[in-house]
Amino acid sequence: MDAVAKGIIDNYKSFDEDSRLRSAYGIIEEEHTRKLIAKHLASQPLDVYDVGGGTGHYSLWLASLAHRVYFSDIVPKHVDIFRNRSQNVASINIEDARALSYANDVADLVILNGPLYHLLERDDRLKALNEAKRILKPNGLLLAFSISRFAGLNYALSSGEIFNDDYFEMVKGEVASGVRDNRPGKNKTFVSAYFHLLEEVESEVKEAGLSVENSFGVGLMWSPPGIDEILTNPVKRLRLLQAVELIESNPMQGAKMLTVGRKIEHRITI
Repeated sequence: MDAVAKGIIDNYKSFDEDSRLRSAYGIIEEEHTRKLIAKHLASQPLDVYDVGGGTGHYSLWLASLAHRVYFSDIVPKHVDIFRNRSQNVASINIEDARALSYANDVADLVILNGPLYHLLERDDRLKALNEAKRILKPNGLLLAFSISRFAGLNYALSSGEIFNDDYFEMVKGEVASGVRDNRPGKNKTFVSAYFHLLEEVESEVKEAGLSVENSFGVGLMWSPPGIDEILTNPVKRLRLLQAVELIESNPMQGAKMLTVGRKIEHRITI
């Protein structure tokens, strides 16, 4: 295990990803993410590789839709959590997105929801993208999720953390460089992460040899006042989800961005 892998695993020693997606903020993110993934699913079962799948929320959902799901994550704790709750999943592995054990040309759809923002160096992100391309079937799709460069700043403004000197110093650094540096963990968030600009993540996907079909904004950078009550009120919940949909066509306004890449099939003509 190299220092990069160890750093990602260490991120989650004090950060509970499973409970994050069960929070009010995480529920909106998950619901919107499912909607965007569903846009790229076919009616027939697909071979879906969920690389960096966290604790498997999306893998479980995809398996329930009869897709053949190959789940992996680099964090052993996450893999153990998913293994204890998984049903009808083709495989469960501990995998490093930069060096996958899967064969070439096996995936109809690859989901990278984690690796691109946990890999701080561009070379490492390109390794993950090239691995995704390698395992994709010709004409297969990559759904590459990244964190918007200004997500931390907007969250700080809406939450009041902007007046926390440690948080503000962290945010200033990530806006300037893209790199979140939370050492020695004074703030309740990732120890480290990479926050993209839209043109940057699209450029990385293209450099890996995939065509970029589209990018979408995902989720909210901020929590509206009374979000717990909003989620129990059907009318307000619908309005909030409608507001999130407005963000889709403005990727940098989302907490995350989804960039869709396709592995172009090259035919040799004589």
